[in-house]
Order: sequence, then C-alpha cells, then structure tokens
Amino acid sequence: MTAIAKAFSNVIPAISPDFDIIKTVAVFCGVGLCVSLILASYGLDLSAGFF
Repeated sequence: MTAIAKAFSNVIPAISPDFDIIKTVAVFCGVGLCVSLILASYGLDLSAGFF
C-alpha cells in the first residue's frame, strides 16, 4: 500500500487536492461494493462445499 501511495504522489503531484476527492469517492464505492456483496450472499451457503 505504501508503494502504491508513493507512486501516485510522484506521478500526480499537480492534482493532489483533487486526489483527496477521488480517494474519498473510491472509499465510498469500495464500501458500497462490500455491502452489496454481503447482502447478495445473505442466505447462501458459502461453505467449502460451495466452491
């Protein structure tokens, strides 16, 4: 994670204030995706036999 953050900060230094907005949107999208997957799997048997 640190390497990715350093790479982004080196590549995109001019738009770092905008990067905070992008990071916030990405976090909310990630949380929404996780919640959607949890709700979609509700009631499914996700034991080892499922795979």
